[in-house]
Amino acid sequence: MTKLRVAILVSGRGSNMAALIDAALDPDYPVEIVAVVSNRPGAGALAIASQAGVATAVVDHRSFPNREAFDSELDRTIRSFEPDVVCLAGFMRLLTAGFIESWAGRLINVHPALLPSFKGLDTHARALAAGVKLHGCTVHLVTLDVDSGPIIAQAAVPVLTDDDEATLAARVLKAEHELFPRALALWATGRARLDGDRVLIKDENAPGEALVWP
Repeated sequence: MTKLRVAILVSGRGSNMAALIDAALDPDYPVEIVAVVSNRPGAGALAIASQAGVATAVVDHRSFPNREAFDSELDRTIRSFEPDVVCLAGFMRLLTAGFIESWAGRLINVHPALLPSFKGLDTHARALAAGVKLHGCTVHLVTLDVDSGPIIAQAAVPVLTDDDEATLAARVLKAEHELFPRALALWATGRARLDGDRVLIKDENAPGEALVWP
């Protein structure tokens, strides 16, 4: 089986990265993690990746005069590992238009909300303030409009009466760890494919009834 070669961009602890690496340990998983690249030399994700035997690299954004220079070096570093796809797993940098366009259709992000609701930051606080009963996460393709790219997959979690930001964030993060590997596998096998501005899923087997909470 020819596997999709994936590089992962990280900035912090790397829990979503770890979920992808763990999934790739299965010989039947259609993805090979070829590199982890961070913009922060002290990111905890780097140690996790190294321990798992995954190549790592650092492109420290503080060493560059502007975003364009940083993204140029980031692009060069990523391409040295020859990935097919780049996944953003807690990568806390806004990418330039040139970078995004150069990886169009091959740049995948996980966002902690059910897009198109709650784009941007502070998603859990905003969900609580809005009083929604379902929250969740989205895996989507990255486009020039932030958090607006075609959606590959989503997972919903209940919002409980006694939730605060921390408890809701923990529930959503657990869902992210399950969703991201599944969505990436759909993309790698071609079951998820881009059709214009949306992603179509082949052989869907969805329940015929509404998902209701509470």
